Amino acid sequence: MNKQLSISTTICSEYQALLEESQRALETWNDLRAEVTSSRLVGKEAGDELLRLQAKFARAYAMLQHHTHNCLLCKLMAHIEGNDSESRSDARYNSELYV
Repeated sequence: MNKQLSISTTICSEYQALLEESQRALETWNDLRAEVTSSRLVGKEAGDELLRLQAKFARAYAMLQHHTHNCLLCKLMAHIEGNDSESRSDARYNSELYV
């Protein structure tokens, strides 16, 4: 993770917590998808669990997005970084998620 991203995530602890929650939800969903694919699991239970985990990730990501649009600290960081909050949120999330 580059220095600028590291600084901005430490300024807003709520953003950091929401980011971590979203990352965990995505990792859990991806892990189960990989397991289902590799073991060729089929059936309603596997499908239902994948949908549940996908929904959990979607909720976590939506909360993260909502936060970045309403948090004064995150808006300030977006201004300092020279981005609007939406593009900053997406870029920051994606770069931190896959680092």
